[in-house]
Amino acid sequence: MFGTRVLRVEDARLLTAGGTYTEDIVDERLAGACHVFFVRSRLAHGKVMSIGHRRAVSSPGVLAVFTAEDLGGDLVDGLAPLPPAVVDERMARPALAADRVRYVGEPVAVVVTEQHYQGEDAVALVEVRLDPLPPVIGVEAALRDEVLLFDEVGTNVVASFGDPDLPVDLDGCEVVVSATIVNQRVAPVPLETRAAAAVWGPDGRLTAWIPNQGGPRTRADLATMLRVDPEHIRVMTPDVGGAFGAKFGADPEHAVVAWVARRLGRPARWSETRYENLVAMTHGRGQRQKITIGGGRDGMVRAYRLEVVQDAGAYPVVGAILPAFTRLMAPGPYAFARVVASARCVLTTTTPVGAYRGAGRPEATAAVERAIDLFAAETGLDPAEVRRRNLLPRFESPHRTMLGIWYDSGDYLAALEKVMDAGGYQRLRAEQAGRRERGDVQALGIGLSCYVEITGMGGPDRKPSETASLEVHPDGSVEVAAGTSPHGQGHATAWAMIVSEELGIPLERITLRWGDTDLVPWGSGTTGSRSLQQGGAAVQQAARELIEVARERAARLLECGPDDLVFDAQRAGFAVRGDPRAHVSLPVLAEAEPLLVRSEFVAPGATFPFGAHLAVVEVDLETGKVALRRIVTVDDAGRVLNPLLADGQRHGGIAQGAAQALLEEVGYDTAGNPLATGFADYGIPAATDMPGFELLDMQTATDFNPLGAKGVGEAGTIGAAPAVQNAVVDALAHLGVRHIDMPASPQRVWRALQAAGHERSGPV
Repeated sequence: MFGTRVLRVEDARLLTAGGTYTEDIVDERLAGACHVFFVRSRLAHGKVMSIGHRRAVSSPGVLAVFTAEDLGGDLVDGLAPLPPAVVDERMARPALAADRVRYVGEPVAVVVTEQHYQGEDAVALVEVRLDPLPPVIGVEAALRDEVLLFDEVGTNVVASFGDPDLPVDLDGCEVVVSATIVNQRVAPVPLETRAAAAVWGPDGRLTAWIPNQGGPRTRADLATMLRVDPEHIRVMTPDVGGAFGAKFGADPEHAVVAWVARRLGRPARWSETRYENLVAMTHGRGQRQKITIGGGRDGMVRAYRLEVVQDAGAYPVVGAILPAFTRLMAPGPYAFARVVASARCVLTTTTPVGAYRGAGRPEATAAVERAIDLFAAETGLDPAEVRRRNLLPRFESPHRTMLGIWYDSGDYLAALEKVMDAGGYQRLRAEQAGRRERGDVQALGIGLSCYVEITGMGGPDRKPSETASLEVHPDGSVEVAAGTSPHGQGHATAWAMIVSEELGIPLERITLRWGDTDLVPWGSGTTGSRSLQQGGAAVQQAARELIEVARERAARLLECGPDDLVFDAQRAGFAVRGDPRAHVSLPVLAEAEPLLVRSEFVAPGATFPFGAHLAVVEVDLETGKVALRRIVTVDDAGRVLNPLLADGQRHGGIAQGAAQALLEEVGYDTAGNPLATGFADYGIPAATDMPGFELLDMQTATDFNPLGAKGVGEAGTIGAAPAVQNAVVDALAHLGVRHIDMPASPQRVWRALQAAGHERSGPV
């Protein structure tokens, strides 16, 4: 089973008939649905003086216009991600702004129309009068507390992790380097924007179709916001056109759509525009980081300090907890003797920040990898050699870090050596030296990154877990119901491989069900690279438990003891030991009564996949344009079930990481207006921007699950961004450039060259 490249069973439907996304749903319960549109603030910060909707209500096809006043007490204001002891409940995000708007894109009213085409014109007729307040843009402005987003709270600092005043001991350090760097705000930009369809049945029960990463969590969020018992809500997940962490659970807009359906007594549908998606869906990253690294001129690092200020946006949603992961993973894969890390989370008048592929862990890797390169430059040593001297040695028993977490297993130096050998590191350095001697206008840069990340985390008071159920039918088919929710990862293929291996049922006879809370009311969903290591383990455990249930039934049928039976996967059934002619199959055993097992797998803790990336870039010294030429990676995710699926996850992650390093950024002007409101001004990579990825295999198993698997979904994003960023800086190091913040756009590179006194670069 393991290591077999099985083609995805999902692809035939997706490539021929196409997926069925929320906008595509045809269901008789949605017949006659009205259409919901949100009126969003065009001001970053202001008091709501009035909302005039007389003209909109009289517009053709408009059924109603609702404001926060209409919602009354029907909806709970937002959802706080942390307990009140950490985040003040008064900062909860409202469904519709009532007294104040706090970012461009915040919903202030809802327009409901008979036909979809009538909505945008009607929205433009709603007159929102706002009294401007000063914006709070950037973490420095937030920390000053001169302008508060919540006057009643008295500060813009919403959460802290670690002691920000605790210094790191730099005694004995011959070389100390400090720098303040930015891990910029980015947008998830899924191909499918957020959407919802909702209808209330005659029994008062809500059915909602929402593209999300886990039905049970989405149902729980809706139940809280709507003040409804979860048993009175059914959530169904259609195909999901990208999520990347930003579609986990329900947003206030989803609850408003359900509220509209209840208020008007008819189905309601909503699908946001690309503009709305870029200004209103949660963003990712958004950290200012101060790094201090000290050690000897021999390249040995003795002390490292990381101070993070997280821009959480206007409301403390998931962004409020992301710095906790950054702090925990601050030392990365290195054996630093002394490590201190702290983080503060602040509010600004910008779109709220949430989870985005890696969610706090890429930020930690980006910080420590820039620190290593800056330290290497100061000591005059090759950055590869500095990494060699400081990486933790191979370990197979859990290793406790300076910040108190346990890495399960790792061989970090082997990963580094593997990418350097495959990439021809010494040859690249020789070519770089030759170009510099010739004064070549195309400067060559070589960047490295080493990383370790945490995947499959549990909660503060619970171990990581996942659920699955299996049912064998009399016709020989098997239905798997999983608590995980696929949105491109290939769960249908992976879970079928596991079941087929355990039960002997052919792949084509195995069907996966997910995302319907009436069928799968439990489950932790798909987040934090946990699917195979916990969801797959739950499927395997359920299959093995089903065999034991079937064994008892087979023993009664064959009139023998259970211990006398041998399960024969070749025949998908049981034979009597010593008498293979006495046999009964699983489908036959399912004829008399359902052959069904529900199971929950509980892991002892999170796992820690790791790897190393090598990036090669060319930088045009006259224009500042960067071209990514090569990227060679090791992404060790433990035992690999299906390399085809794992490589697909690596491809997507590497592309997103490289895009952050070179292209993507959500910026704001001084008034708080977003500078990226469409694909014309938000750069995402095309296929022609990416080279072929050179993926190397390395597998260090974990014993935290029976599959030996770790997470791979976020690995590429974590390793690629700092490798590419380091490569850009390395290309210009001989000209005096020491650092360039991401993204390394032509303008930013050109300005760095000018600041370093390089005279060959022309105007851009």
